[in-house]
Amino acid sequence: MTQGAGQGPETERTATLRDFRVPAYVHETGPYGHSTHPGDVARPVEEPADHPEGYTPTQRDLPVVNRGDTLQVTVDPASLPVPQQTDGAGPLYVVGDVHGYLDELVAALQEQGLVDAAGNWCAGTSRLWFLGDFTDRGPDGIGVIDLVMRLSAEAAAAGGYCKALMGNHELLLLGAKRFVDTPVNSGAGTATFQAAWLLNGGQKTDMDRLQDHHLQWMARLDAIEEVDGYLLVHSDTTAYLDYGDSIEAVNDTVRETLTRNDADECWDLFRKFTKRFSFRDEGGADAVRSLLDTYGGTRIVHGHSPIPYLLGEVGSEDGEDSAGPVVEGPHVYAEGLAIAMDGGVTMAGKLLVQQLPLDI
Repeated sequence: MTQGAGQGPETERTATLRDFRVPAYVHETGPYGHSTHPGDVARPVEEPADHPEGYTPTQRDLPVVNRGDTLQVTVDPASLPVPQQTDGAGPLYVVGDVHGYLDELVAALQEQGLVDAAGNWCAGTSRLWFLGDFTDRGPDGIGVIDLVMRLSAEAAAAGGYCKALMGNHELLLLGAKRFVDTPVNSGAGTATFQAAWLLNGGQKTDMDRLQDHHLQWMARLDAIEEVDGYLLVHSDTTAYLDYGDSIEAVNDTVRETLTRNDADECWDLFRKFTKRFSFRDEGGADAVRSLLDTYGGTRIVHGHSPIPYLLGEVGSEDGEDSAGPVVEGPHVYAEGLAIAMDGGVTMAGKLLVQQLPLDI
């Protein structure tokens, strides 16, 4: 998730505790230059207190949500249609935002029986979807990407799969690498990808280790998919509707935008994917239905907005609150149509790996 343009102090940059290497056969050369230490960049111009319509991620704080601000709706799960598993396919799992917390990810995957003690795929024909946001804030975003890339190959060899969606932090990292301090029109003044990346927990260790095959892998990720009746997206926003009226059209438009390599176009894409809370309050269920009616599915599953923020149980982004928010599992809301999967690992919450359908 991108929380405004940073949520509190930057995450402490700790040493990488585990390094999952990418097999040689996935390494490719490409048009990107070798990673360099990012130089000094201009900070974005201060924005006015009243923001124009269309959230621009260059302010430092994510709005704090009080519990009373969220519409509470009692839903009878029995009244909802239950998405059906595709015949012959293995069980379906989804993973919320990881944000560089590699060891927490491995532990959560092991708890679900998806990887073994050595971190290798052991789930046979199971299907695993990551909902995006692999880097920033935490200590080892590149290690997370390496692991997901390796598990993709291992799962495919076992008859299953491991796939990933594009999060707004993938767009942010791509922009910071490609455009550095090139000024872009943020809609409320001048900004740069580099400054936004630093404000949103960008880690020097990730930039130093970023290679061509990481960049190419991120640029090819889909933005939206439908599996077993679940519409999978990263962000809890209706902005996907701006990019096409079918899943294929949205994914093609996002890839074409990145291929054109225009800084302002890429910034607008990043800005829209950073919007949040579209499903949370009154009218949220209708917003979900607008996506389901367009792209298919009976429920939407997303990351991006941490469950503690959706519930108003806001902890410390840098983990200073030792107690942390209490997150037991996914949050079902919007008349039962939305499933939130960002457990707030960056604020001492929980990194969620969940099998679908939910047992409710």
